[in-house]
Amino acid sequence: MASSSKFSIIFMVIVLSLFIVFAFMLLKDLDGPEISLSHTEDTISAALPITVTASDGSSIKYIEVVARFHDNEIPVLRKEFSDDDKTRRLNFTLSGAGLKNNELFELEISAVDRSFGRFGFGNKSKIVIPLRLDLDKPRITVKPGVIRVRRGGSACAVYAVSKDVKQTGVKLGEHFFPAFRQENGDYLCLFAFPYYMELKDYNPQLVAWDRAGNYTLQNLGVNALPAQFKTDTIVIRQNFLDAKALEFENLVPGQTSDLERFLAVNGRIRRANAARLVELGKNTAPEFLWRNSFLRLPRAAMRANFAERRAYLWEDKKIDEQTHLGLDLASVKQADVPAANFGTVIFAGYLGIYGNMVVIDHGTSLQSLYSHLSEISVETGTPVKKGDIIGKTGSTGMAGGDHLHFGILIAGLEVNPQEWLDDHWIKDNIVERIKEAGGKMPSFEASTERVPPRRPALVKPKTKTKPPARSKGGKKR
Repeated sequence: MASSSKFSIIFMVIVLSLFIVFAFMLLKDLDGPEISLSHTEDTISAALPITVTASDGSSIKYIEVVARFHDNEIPVLRKEFSDDDKTRRLNFTLSGAGLKNNELFELEISAVDRSFGRFGFGNKSKIVIPLRLDLDKPRITVKPGVIRVRRGGSACAVYAVSKDVKQTGVKLGEHFFPAFRQENGDYLCLFAFPYYMELKDYNPQLVAWDRAGNYTLQNLGVNALPAQFKTDTIVIRQNFLDAKALEFENLVPGQTSDLERFLAVNGRIRRANAARLVELGKNTAPEFLWRNSFLRLPRAAMRANFAERRAYLWEDKKIDEQTHLGLDLASVKQADVPAANFGTVIFAGYLGIYGNMVVIDHGTSLQSLYSHLSEISVETGTPVKKGDIIGKTGSTGMAGGDHLHFGILIAGLEVNPQEWLDDHWIKDNIVERIKEAGGKMPSFEASTERVPPRRPALVKPKTKTKPPARSKGGKKR
């Protein structure tokens, strides 16, 4: 009797344990997969590639997509998975769904996990997204007038787009120059003819993406002009490497020779700095901040011009070749550097070959650059007026003597600053072009006298770098 009772107790314990395990497995995961869609607009193009992502701790069993409209259900996608991946991504389009232009429909996306929930069938999640099919591509109409651009220089396009767009601008190879919508509804785009591109290869194109994903690309007719750039030879000597040893070691740490470190800074760091400028170029106001002419460093001599191709020599052997972008302007040692025009400081700090540098945004992707500074007297976010003192000239970065490297950028790409220092060029190619196209442009007056230097209000000098010993001369290395 005792043995039978003991067996019953053991049996009950086993049954209870199994029940607890079963209940735990059944109840431990009651949540379905998380589902997300790459397209978040309320309109969509049939050809737009869409990515659906489903994630769950118990892995994904299957994903299903259907389109519903007028009580019809059209299968778009169903994919079952045999392995245990916890995150799944699938791409699809609606090109075969048979939907008509401007038709309203619902996109229903379901995903099931491999949990023990629902008695082994897995937990299910579903999202339903109301959409409208839009098959109409944006139509671009360029405003009348001749657009002229010289190799290495800048230009301006004004055009209309037939519908609301998510993004538009000028596409040129790997570069994209964004356009900005104006008060009258037109779009204004500053773009460039890159210094490194030959005339035969220059083919700027206008592009527009609407919110549904429709894409338009068309050639932009321009009068492209050639330009030749100077060449120069820079002799690297040990005293220059000694003077730059600490700066270059901070940029390229590790066991290497002075010359190898110089080559790394002049090449790899230079390319990284160029990429950083492109990122900075995205931080821009959608309207013009500048007014009238641009101000040049006062009483400064030109020491190097834009797009000079430089050969670097070490012990009479060529060791490197790079292109100098910007103007090297030499005045007295640690001369005050004025802001070239009205704008907002978007960078104030140290950047590789540029050393201590300030970048000012003038709106619509136009920016000015001031580098090799010994002192920076503005902060990021500071609004500045033309003539405000933003720092002092110096020899930080890849500089062999006290001078200012002055640059102009469009969407982060350095262009010829000489154009923007020329009142007549600005009037003929920017101001008159915009007016001719029916756009709104602030009044423009050529410079009649030098703007007196002044410091921005409430900004005190913050960054001061004692220049290291340096080689003679005012050239950038």
